[in-house]
Amino acid sequence: MQKTLDSVFAQTFSDFEFIVVDGGSTDGSVDLIRSHENRIHFWVSEPDRGIYHAQNKGLEQAGGEYCLFLNSGDSLVQSNVLQRIFESKPTEDIVYGNMIIRDQQGKERLGKMPAELSFHHMIADTLWHPVSFIKRDLFTRLGKYDESLKMVADYDFFLKAVIVNKVTTRHSGVSVAVFSLDGFSSDPRNVELRLKEREIVQSRYFPEKVIQSAKSLNIILQSKWYRIARFMKLV
Repeated sequence: MQKTLDSVFAQTFSDFEFIVVDGGSTDGSVDLIRSHENRIHFWVSEPDRGIYHAQNKGLEQAGGEYCLFLNSGDSLVQSNVLQRIFESKPTEDIVYGNMIIRDQQGKERLGKMPAELSFHHMIADTLWHPVSFIKRDLFTRLGKYDESLKMVADYDFFLKAVIVNKVTTRHSGVSVAVFSLDGFSSDPRNVELRLKEREIVQSRYFPEKVIQSAKSLNIILQSKWYRIARFMKLV
């Protein structure tokens, strides 16, 4: 958590609220939060019903125009991230950037988001929440995170917002956050649950025939890329 806090405190942009929601930790996190409470606008430590319940509690305290959700252990890439995002005075409903992905050995790679969030992209992949600045009023218009979902409530929200309701989006090109692959969502034991919940969410909004057609196209495109990569000796 210290790394997460430090990356926020270091920001050159100062016009933001910092809200910390802790699930009743007993690992010293509360003492760490309390030692910095003069730099935190609101914090609470109490048992919750999971990640999305905690994020919804944070939303209830938020007063800013945009919201960014960082998990404990993740961090903002540089001290000027927020400055770079907001110096252009964005007006879109969702402004998103790229993500640095760090594995368990500390190796990093760039995860680059596409310039356009197409239907096919959102069926095959997702929009990463640690790099997504979401207008707070979207949660009023579309509803908060579905707490019945344990792993993909953010995917549900983005699918509903971007594809179903066609909100405005913009890819900033800025690398926003460092995402660590040692959290709940990256645990191999949770893969089956994540896939199952994604199917549940997709079926809420689209007919099965449409979903399968999109998945088939993505398989074809991925296979084509693999052949090109093999030819160029990239894999």
